[in-house]
Amino acid sequence: MMTGLFDGVAGLLNDVFGGSVTHRPKVGLDRIRHWIFRAPPVEVEGEDGHSVLDVAPFLKVPRPDASSVSIGDLILPGNGNTYKVVNLQPSGSPAADAFVVFDLELVP
Repeated sequence: MMTGLFDGVAGLLNDVFGGSVTHRPKVGLDRIRHWIFRAPPVEVEGEDGHSVLDVAPFLKVPRPDASSVSIGDLILPGNGNTYKVVNLQPSGSPAADAFVVFDLELVP
């Protein structure tokens, strides 16, 4: 297995593209973390059958930190909004620091 080739890449990407986010676990104290938060626009079908734009917020967390994130935790990325962790997408990468992606939902 070629895990050595990819080890460290997620950490480097996190350093370059990540930013400070507040992680508010269901139990415990808030923590400021350096992770990658994104809310890209996605096209979805509206009630009338026409395409509309929505956002699909997600959080990319290096695997060593991922065990500290649970479904239901809150993420405050500093944009004035709060997001709830609603799903986990396991990584297929064999790297020790591979990203784990968490799907988020805007908290009204």
